[in-house]
Amino acid sequence: MSRIGRKPIIIPDGVEVRIDGQQVSVKGPQGTLDRLLPPEIKAELKEGQIIVSVAQETDRSKAFWGLFRSLLANDIEGVNQGFQKELELVGVGYRARLEETDLVLEVGLSHEVRIKPNPGIKFDVPANNQVIVRGMRKDQVGQVAYAIRRVRPPEPYKGKGIRYAGEEIRRKEGKKTTASS
Repeated sequence: MSRIGRKPIIIPDGVEVRIDGQQVSVKGPQGTLDRLLPPEIKAELKEGQIIVSVAQETDRSKAFWGLFRSLLANDIEGVNQGFQKELELVGVGYRARLEETDLVLEVGLSHEVRIKPNPGIKFDVPANNQVIVRGMRKDQVGQVAYAIRRVRPPEPYKGKGIRYAGEEIRRKEGKKTTASS
């Protein structure tokens, strides 16, 4: 029995949820998200909460129960507040800027790297060494942030590169020279 799947999802004020069979629509201040549930899982509205349960007992239903409860909870949080990931550029001359909606990175390569946002994703550049990725869908925000980080991952000797805000980089000691006599 899934511990996560049993927990009800509380619907905050300003968020509308509509369930039509296996189709769940969530509408809030940020926008609308739709999700299709597998046939083994059912969702129902009760007293301002969504209760996710198993419709048919199969091996997949046990695995999907907690997963789809978490996905629905993320959809509700996404349309209500949205998600964001913050990235830092560390290195001499490393900087980011916005050109219309595209993110342009200068990270020590021979060329600038231009990243176009996926639908539903927005970039903010509050400082030239800081990038914020915003969106309604948690998985998309994380995937775009990872794609930006992958342009120049942090290296272990000097720590230069693109990292998540607050990420600890495991540093290595460089080569030591021996004193010759």
